[in-house]
Amino acid sequence: MPYSMSWLAAATRIGFLVILAALLGWYYGYPWAAIIVTMVLLVAYWLYQFRLIQLWLNDPVQRPPDVYGIWGDLLSQIYQHHREQREVQEQLQSTVDYLRDSFSSMRDGVVMVDEQGIIKWFNTAAQELLELRYPDDTGQNLTNLVREPEFKAYFLSNDYAVPLQYYATGDVPSNLRVEITNFDRDARLLFIRDITTAVRMEQIRRDFIGNVSHELRTPLTVISGYLDSFLADEQTFSPPYNKALRQMVQQADRMENLLKDLLWLSRIESEERETKHEKVNVCALLQELHDELAAVKTPCRLELQLETDYQVLGDYRELYSAVSNLVVNAVKYSPADSTVTISWRKDDTGHQLAVIDQGVGIDASQIPRLTERFYRVDDSRSSASGGTGLGLAIVKHVAAAHDARLLIESNVGEGSTFTLEFPLRD
Repeated sequence: MPYSMSWLAAATRIGFLVILAALLGWYYGYPWAAIIVTMVLLVAYWLYQFRLIQLWLNDPVQRPPDVYGIWGDLLSQIYQHHREQREVQEQLQSTVDYLRDSFSSMRDGVVMVDEQGIIKWFNTAAQELLELRYPDDTGQNLTNLVREPEFKAYFLSNDYAVPLQYYATGDVPSNLRVEITNFDRDARLLFIRDITTAVRMEQIRRDFIGNVSHELRTPLTVISGYLDSFLADEQTFSPPYNKALRQMVQQADRMENLLKDLLWLSRIESEERETKHEKVNVCALLQELHDELAAVKTPCRLELQLETDYQVLGDYRELYSAVSNLVVNAVKYSPADSTVTISWRKDDTGHQLAVIDQGVGIDASQIPRLTERFYRVDDSRSSASGGTGLGLAIVKHVAAAHDARLLIESNVGEGSTFTLEFPLRD
């Protein structure tokens, strides 16, 4: 340990000087005077060196002064730490400059703010997307400049697990997507992307599906009406024609169900981001669904397990549609005389609405794609059951509209569990 050795060496030198001064003073008859003079000269010398160090600390860019003894060791260590710190600072500054240059060339907006939300830096894209002004807005609070309530509430929530999408009013109205990342204690980095084109295309897609579905219902109703009239008098046609007519009726019914699901899905998507204020009695909903399915004498036994009376903020029709899809699917793909359990309970993670069957199960590789529109695990089986391929897509969007999650667990040959998990509310 060099610093301890220097301290011991300095203490040894001081002791030696005091002893030498005492001996010389004793020789001349003034031992105490010699000791005092020696100590005064030593203190004056140390104060002089301390003054040199102090002057250097006020301007550490200059070369350090020449000092000796313990002060030299101390100054050497200070200079070494200062040089290392300066190198680290230069590296950090170089990294910051590199990041700023990179962010400046991005088409997405980037804003750096401190823990209070004070703007430290932003790139050119952020100026356009958030209508900021450089350099006037640097040092201003971001929430005072971006006044959309959705953005302000999201920024102040400190919960950035899910990106924010909102409609920004301004000189050029646009749809923006905001992602926030925490870094360097409580400082935050915002990434802003203009998704106006994507939102417009999605709206065009929804409008197209809704309009086409609506327009197809009228001719389909006419076709179904004539087919029913033909089948009402089966004696008029020979058996091969009657079979063809029955198949046409079956396919017309299937197309009508598909159009109904498309229209319903389009409606749910368009209202997905609307705030839900209605309290839905889930127990009553499940009991109604149970009684309805029991009336049509399903081949499976339906069992209700209601362990909580919690009411969900949401839309009754949407929730009924989602749960109905889950239960009907469970019944379709379960063997006769098996049990389909519908449970409503609470645990530490939230309120769980689960539909549990003892059916054929689903391979794990298929589960991630189950909620895609028209995706079928088995085309032949789905066609035979009359499914439209939209049921789980409807369930997924209903769950999103109610801040819930759709969880799927399944093992081939052992059955499946579909769970709607609603978050805990205060």
